[in-house]
Amino acid sequence: MTAPRVRPGRRAEVGLFTHLFSKGAGRVAGTEPLKLFLTLGRRRRMFHAWLLFAGTLMPGGELSRRESELVILRVAHLRDCRYELQHHTRLGRRAGLTPTELDRVPEGPAAEGWTPRERALLAAVDALHEDKDLDDATWAKLRAHLTEPECVELCMLAEHYQMLATVITALRIQPDRPRR
Repeated sequence: MTAPRVRPGRRAEVGLFTHLFSKGAGRVAGTEPLKLFLTLGRRRRMFHAWLLFAGTLMPGGELSRRESELVILRVAHLRDCRYELQHHTRLGRRAGLTPTELDRVPEGPAAEGWTPRERALLAAVDALHEDKDLDDATWAKLRAHLTEPECVELCMLAEHYQMLATVITALRIQPDRPRR
């Protein structure tokens, strides 16, 4: 990754809310203020709307926090998005993903040890990434474990993080440094 194409905004550029929110989110994550928020915050109105949408998916969604982090980490791996991988590995640990589970995310749904529900989630993420669709067999496996509204949420969550990985990559947003 090269230097950022859009530098993270300063307080005057992003506003007090985004500045403080980024600092607080960084504290929670154990990092400096989140560069993602400070970069997207340079478009204030869009950032505020996006933040509401993103927060509705995670942490405000119906999927468990652990499952949401598993989905996001699989997307981050498939997209080779270092920013998402680093940030959500920390969040995944907090949500209950074990070091062994984190280590097998790159293997995807074929890895030994996933529950049938987790395997269905990961297979759906892979299909959405590869095919931009869910075939009938993948859908049936997903529906064996998730309600229809949860399936909507899963598709939205996975594709939201696909979009975010594209933005992070295109803007060359650098990973956040851990706080000392």
